[in-house]
Amino acid sequence: MKKASSSIEKEVLDAQCRHWENTFSEMPDMFGEAASDAAQEAAEVFKQEEKTKILELGAGQGRDTLFFAQNGFQVYALDYCEAGVENLTRKAQAMGLSQSITPLCHDLRTPLPFDDESFDGCYSHMLYCMALTTSELEFLSNEVRRVLRPGGLNIYTVRHINDPHYGTGIHRGEAMYEIGGFIVHFFSEAKVEHLAKGYEILSIDTFEEGELPKKLFRVTLRKK
Repeated sequence: MKKASSSIEKEVLDAQCRHWENTFSEMPDMFGEAASDAAQEAAEVFKQEEKTKILELGAGQGRDTLFFAQNGFQVYALDYCEAGVENLTRKAQAMGLSQSITPLCHDLRTPLPFDDESFDGCYSHMLYCMALTTSELEFLSNEVRRVLRPGGLNIYTVRHINDPHYGTGIHRGEAMYEIGGFIVHFFSEAKVEHLAKGYEILSIDTFEEGELPKKLFRVTLRKK
């Protein structure tokens, strides 16, 4: 395993945006077209609680965004890659879902472009485990809480420290490792609890996805 210094290398983390941009441009359906299991589970929870206006973070190429819109949700989909946002916009138009989807290009390390208490729920699939430092995740968690209405839900998934890739590749500081060009921030339950300030933890479920397979937490939080 190749090791970097234990300090966080900001330039390396910042370069992930270009890497994802190039990947999305070259592979417009990298993750396939079917909704993830995580999105299907989240949709059921949102429906049970009558949450209809949803913020999605790290929408990527939009497979989960389109699924939410098809199931009656109003979705504001954020991603920091212009290629992904443009691709999602085209797909929404082609499927007649433009009125249900608002795609926006946004860097989640900066304040969310919404007023306080704007959303019923927030969803993200493996966004929290991208190249974000703990301090950036703290900021993001607080921003999500700010834009959620009282009792709003934040449902997110992350790869955890029992994942087979944890500790492999190039160490990029904290619990981040670069594997095949992509930096992954692996979570412990303690990190989930640390980021849950101002929320009630409803559940921390484990599940598996894809090849290897990846091992993930599905975290469900309620704004206090």
